[in-house]
Amino acid sequence: MIDSEFMDLAETLLKAVEASCDCINDQNLADIDNQRTGGMVTLVFSNRSQIVINLQKPLHEVWLAAKSGGYHFRYDGNHWTDTKGQGEFFACLSRYASEQAGCALVLSA
Repeated sequence: MIDSEFMDLAETLLKAVEASCDCINDQNLADIDNQRTGGMVTLVFSNRSQIVINLQKPLHEVWLAAKSGGYHFRYDGNHWTDTKGQGEFFACLSRYASEQAGCALVLSA
């Protein structure tokens, strides 16, 4: 994969995260403040905990930091998957966001 392909795929991923948060907020399922700065999105929950998602362009990875730990995702041709076998990006993000929000949340592409 070349850098421009990575950036296109990664930008689509970050926009989907932002849209999912907006949808959750619109449905009053939880209060998630999503803040975008360049290649980084920070999700801030009502309890002030955070999830940070940022792009690692040189590695062609997306990194996610949550209370449960740090995770690295690479695009496998179909999905962003964890480099250590923890699963698909949005499934993981949904799990970590649910833990931090204290209610079941689904974030999707």
